[in-house]
Amino acid sequence: MGQRILALAKNDPQISVSGQFDIGENPEAFIKACDCLVEFTAPHATIEHLALCEKYKKAIVIGTTGLSDAEKGKIRSASAKIPVVFSPNMSVGVNLLFKMVKDVASVFGKDHNISITEAHHVHKKDSPSGTAKELSRIAKEAGATADIPIKAIREGEIVGDHTVIFDSPLDTITISHSAKTRDILAGGALVAAKFITKKPKGLFTMQDVLGI
Repeated sequence: MGQRILALAKNDPQISVSGQFDIGENPEAFIKACDCLVEFTAPHATIEHLALCEKYKKAIVIGTTGLSDAEKGKIRSASAKIPVVFSPNMSVGVNLLFKMVKDVASVFGKDHNISITEAHHVHKKDSPSGTAKELSRIAKEAGATADIPIKAIREGEIVGDHTVIFDSPLDTITISHSAKTRDILAGGALVAAKFITKKPKGLFTMQDVLGI
């Protein structure tokens, strides 16, 4: 993800890359020099970098998944002082999927059995995915009353597939999204970065970024 974000950023005339860092490097100087940190790492690193963004009053885009409730609480607290985009998935298509699932669940959530299947590459550490958890949360909030099982698959180099099925004795509704390349995530993260640098503070999602 970092490599694809960097490659797309270097080709975007609206973005100037001030630096990049990885495991084993001290991030403080890089964060101090930027306007916005685009963050795709691991939960413990994300929270460390968030604290530095808060220290230097920098915007941050967080695409890291697998965060605990306590870690999410730290993100909410930081957003009272700095602008934050936090989303389980930066893809424009997946965020449209979120909206479609909300719309269908608001009508069929009580009468249909809902199930979710997600598939990712074998290197993905969290399971189920943050996107699948968000799809479940959205469906429940929109009106689903029964438990929503999530099947997680880790296979090969799958970028990211998500399918939500609404099933009843009368019909079946299937909504799915399949990512072909990580560029959809990297590109969405850069859209979020351009959005968030114009905000003084606050917590935003990709749906806020996209206006949907």
